[in-house]
Amino acid sequence: MKKLLLFFLFSSFVAVAQTKPAGKLDPTKPVLVLETSCGSCNFEMPGKDCFLAVKFEGKAYAVQGTSIDDHGDAHDDKGFCNAVRKAKVQGSLQGDKFVVTYFELLKTE
Repeated sequence: MKKLLLFFLFSSFVAVAQTKPAGKLDPTKPVLVLETSCGSCNFEMPGKDCFLAVKFEGKAYAVQGTSIDDHGDAHDDKGFCNAVRKAKVQGSLQGDKFVVTYFELLKTE
């Protein structure tokens, strides 16, 4: 019985650690693979707080449409504040923001 309880407890932690894509993939629009990370921690963008950013055409932009907390613990070893990751992204540049309609964080190697 203890083993079964431990199994379910462990399974719930694993499920929480996994993130789902934000938004819905539109097969009629191009999918970009972009670097993504914390804008203030890794992309040297102004601001005191941590926030999700992507690099598009060599420049970093704050992301709108999903947040840094939607994709796991940002302060984990492989989290956005400690690592630059890759993501499949659909969206567009609107002013100084990259507005995403789809965002899927890729697995690290």
